[in-house]
Amino acid sequence: MIADHGGMTIRDWPLSERPREKLAERGAGALSDAELLALFIGSGRRGANAVDVGRELLSQRGSLRSLLDQELSALAAHAGLGLATAARLHAALELGRRYLGDKVKRSRSLNPNACGEYLKSRLAGYPYEVFACLFLDIRHRVIAFEELARGSISGAEVSIREVVRRCLANNAACVIFAHNHPSGIAEASPDDRELTQRLKQALRMIDVKVLDHFIIGFGKVLSFSEKGLMDDLPFI
Repeated sequence: MIADHGGMTIRDWPLSERPREKLAERGAGALSDAELLALFIGSGRRGANAVDVGRELLSQRGSLRSLLDQELSALAAHAGLGLATAARLHAALELGRRYLGDKVKRSRSLNPNACGEYLKSRLAGYPYEVFACLFLDIRHRVIAFEELARGSISGAEVSIREVVRRCLANNAACVIFAHNHPSGIAEASPDDRELTQRLKQALRMIDVKVLDHFIIGFGKVLSFSEKGLMDDLPFI
């Protein structure tokens, strides 16, 4: 249970409940979303400490994702947050993405969980559909991540020719596809399964193996491979 010290300055809180001290003693996972935001906000305003401001921001936007998905200028203007604070938050998001990406790239063998988390960090925030590829070498080490198509809330037009071209340009031996569902539902539609099969057939001609296709929803990731869908695709 989170104590409510609304209105009090954080310096007046017990040491064990101050966000910075709590993080040092118990780790970042022990902090609420508002407390994490408070560490970047730094200071509050008259009658509201930094945690109060964090709670207000979350309440106004409805979720942490909705708050941080805003463009930099919109986030800076939100509740007078300011450009410097908004920039720190955007920088923290990018650090998280790069950390996960580096973790995936340095893995000796491809870790499906780490891969799924990395792809979620790259694609979950888009309000429209984005199709992307992870290009890998023969030992399943990541060569590059690229977004290859952007569309609308209902879909993205994927060029098979472009996917083939980028596989050749990256000298990839294997590839993993990923796309987000702005609806938040991480399920494979008939169109998703058909596209995956068409890509598999095209890439087979240049000896590139399709390892998986991830669908990114709100906080959830579907792996074609884990669901047994890679070998259970419609015949074209």
